[in-house]
Amino acid sequence: MSEAHAVPSSPPEPLWRPGDEAVETARITRFHAWAAAEHGAPAPVPGDAEASYAALHRWSVTELEAFWQAVAEWFQVSFSRPADAVLADRTMPGARWFTGARLNYAEHALRAADDPGRAGEPALLRVDERHEPSAATWGELRRQVGSLAAALRRLGVRPGDRVSGYLPNIPEAVVAFLATAAVGGVWTSCAPDFGARSVLDRFQQIEPAVLVTVDGYRYGGKEHDRTATVAELRRELPGLKAVVHVPLLGTPAPGGALEWAELTSEDVLPDYEQVPFDHPLWVLYSSGTTGLPKAIVQSQGGILLEHLKQLGLHCDLGPGDRLFWYTSTGWMMWNFLVSGLLTATTVVLYDGSPGYPDTGAQWRVAERTGATLYGTSAAYVMACRKDGVHPARDFDLSAVRCVATTGSPLPPDGFRWLHEKVSPDLWIASVSGGTDVCSCFAGAVPTLPVYVGELQAPCLGTDLQAWDPAGGPLTDEVGELVVTEPMPSMPVRFWNDDDGARYRDSYFTMYPGVWRHGDWTTLTSRGTVVIHGRSDSTLNRQGVRMGSADIYEAVERLPEIRESLVIGVELPDGGYWMPLFVHLAPGAALDDELRGRIRRLIRAELSPRHVPDEVIEVPGVPHTLTGKRLEVPVKRLLQGTPMERAVNPGSVDDLALLRFFERLATERGG
Repeated sequence: MSEAHAVPSSPPEPLWRPGDEAVETARITRFHAWAAAEHGAPAPVPGDAEASYAALHRWSVTELEAFWQAVAEWFQVSFSRPADAVLADRTMPGARWFTGARLNYAEHALRAADDPGRAGEPALLRVDERHEPSAATWGELRRQVGSLAAALRRLGVRPGDRVSGYLPNIPEAVVAFLATAAVGGVWTSCAPDFGARSVLDRFQQIEPAVLVTVDGYRYGGKEHDRTATVAELRRELPGLKAVVHVPLLGTPAPGGALEWAELTSEDVLPDYEQVPFDHPLWVLYSSGTTGLPKAIVQSQGGILLEHLKQLGLHCDLGPGDRLFWYTSTGWMMWNFLVSGLLTATTVVLYDGSPGYPDTGAQWRVAERTGATLYGTSAAYVMACRKDGVHPARDFDLSAVRCVATTGSPLPPDGFRWLHEKVSPDLWIASVSGGTDVCSCFAGAVPTLPVYVGELQAPCLGTDLQAWDPAGGPLTDEVGELVVTEPMPSMPVRFWNDDDGARYRDSYFTMYPGVWRHGDWTTLTSRGTVVIHGRSDSTLNRQGVRMGSADIYEAVERLPEIRESLVIGVELPDGGYWMPLFVHLAPGAALDDELRGRIRRLIRAELSPRHVPDEVIEVPGVPHTLTGKRLEVPVKRLLQGTPMERAVNPGSVDDLALLRFFERLATERGG
C-alpha cells in the first residue's frame, strides 16, 4: 500500500447523511423496491441504505441484462420495435446492446410536451451575463424542433448525416441537436471560443452536411465577433449542403447562409425517425492535446439509457426539478445537461463567463433560476473559497438540494467549504467519468452519506474496480481505474477507425477485454471512491505512486498559490526530476520562506518522497480548452520533445504559457 494513501484504521465520520424521508422518497429507493419485485434484484435492507445500495449495485453489474431491462421499463422507454436480446455480446470492445430494437432519443427528450398540463411549463431557462432568466416552454421547444427537423429533411439531411454546431450554450443549440436526432442525423458541436484550427481538427474528421453557427458571442462583458472564423470554416468544410446563421450579435446572414428564424417558424410536430439502438447520436472529442482529437461516437439508445439512469436515479431528477450545470458546448457536460430533458426536468442554459461580473456569478444564476441541482467545477469551488465568497449569506439557495462537481477531484477543503458556506444540509456530489462514456463512473447517490474527499459510490451498471499492474483487484489501495463489464454508453466506435485499432489502443491494451480509463483510483472498504488524477502523469518515486491531484489539493490551500502543476520527469540517465510549478496570487512572492512552507506541507501531509525537487514560479498554468491541466504535454516538453510533437496547439487555452516550459527544457538541456 502506498504510504501516501493508507486508509485510517478507524472509519471517518461522514460530513453529511440524507434524512430518513429523503432516503424513502428518493427515486433510486423506489426503483430498487420495484426491481426487486419485478426483475429479481435483491430486496432492500430495511433501515440500512448503505447495505441496500451495495446489494443493488452488485446485482446491477452481475446481472447486466436484468438491470438494463429494468432501467428501460422503469423509465418507460418507447421501442417502436422491441429488442431481440438485451445484451447479445458482452465482449469489450464490441458489446451489442438491445439488438433489433428501434427508437429515437429526441422523442424521449420531448415527451413532457405531450402532457397538456406540462406543455406550457419551462423546458429551458436561458441566462446570460445579465443573470435574468428567460423561458422556452416544452410546447415551444417541441414546435421549433419539429420545424427545424422538417427543414433539415428538405435540405437533404438523412439518417447518418452529420450536423455541426458552432454555438454557445443557448436554446438554439438544444433545438439544433434535438432536430438532428429527430431525423436520425449525427450531432457534433464546438464552443465559439474555439479557434478555426481547433474546430476544423474536429469537424473535418466527420465531414458535416450542415453547419449551424452564431456570428459571435458575449463573454466577460464583451462581444466577440466570429464572422471571420465562420468564413474560414465554410471554406474548409467543402461537404456542407447548408449553413444556418444564428444572429446572436444581431448581424445579417452572410451570403448563401440560411436564417435561423425562417427555419424554425413552422408550427409542426416533429417526425421522429426510428433508428437502431446503436445508431450514432453524436460525436464527442477527446482533448486532442498530442494529436488530432479522437472522434468518439455514442449511440442513441446507449446514451438514452445511461442518461436516464444517471439523471433519473443518481441525480434524483424529475418533473419540477431544475438542472443547472456550468458548461460549454465543447464539453461532454453540455450533452449530459441537455439530457436532463429526458426526466422532464427544466434545464438551465447559462451562456457567459463563470466569474463575471464577480466570482459569485454562478451562485447568482443558481439563485435566480431556482436550481435544485447545481453542477460546477472543482476549480470554481476552490476559487470561491479563496476569494471569500459566502453563498449562504449572499444568495437565496433554498431550492438547491445538491451541488455537484467534476472536471477534477474536489479537494477535502472544497467539501468543507460547501458544507460551511452553502449549507450543512447540502448533498455534495463529487463525480468522475469521462467524455469517453459521456457519463459518470462514480459519484452521486442520493441515499448514501458523503465523506470528505470521497465520491459516494460506483454508479449502477458500472463494474468499477482498482487494479494493480497484473490485473489484480485492490481495496483501500491505489490502482488503475478499470471497468470490467460493458456500459451502453461506451463508444460504438471512433470515426474513421474502420478496423477499431485506435479504439482498442485507447482503452484495452493494458488489460485486454477490460476498459482502462487512465485514472488512479482507490475503492475503499466502505464502498466509496477516491480519484487521485491521471495515471499517465503519475508521480512515482522509489516505487511510491501518487496522483497529481493530491499535490494540488495540499499546495493550493496556501493563499499565495492560485494554481499549481506538478510533473514527474524520467531522465535519460535514469534519474527522476519532479518540479512543482506555481502560479502565484496577486501580490504574492515566491521566496525561500514560501518554498519552505510548500515543502513542509507536502512532507507532513502527503509523503516525504514527493517533496518537489524545485519550486518554480510560472506566469500561468496551461489547460486544454475544457479546463484540464496539461500535465502530459508539459512532461513531454521537459523531456525534450519538440513543441509541434508534444502538443496540438489548437487544443490549448494559452499556447504562450507552454513556451515557458519549452524554454526551461532548452536551458536544462544546455
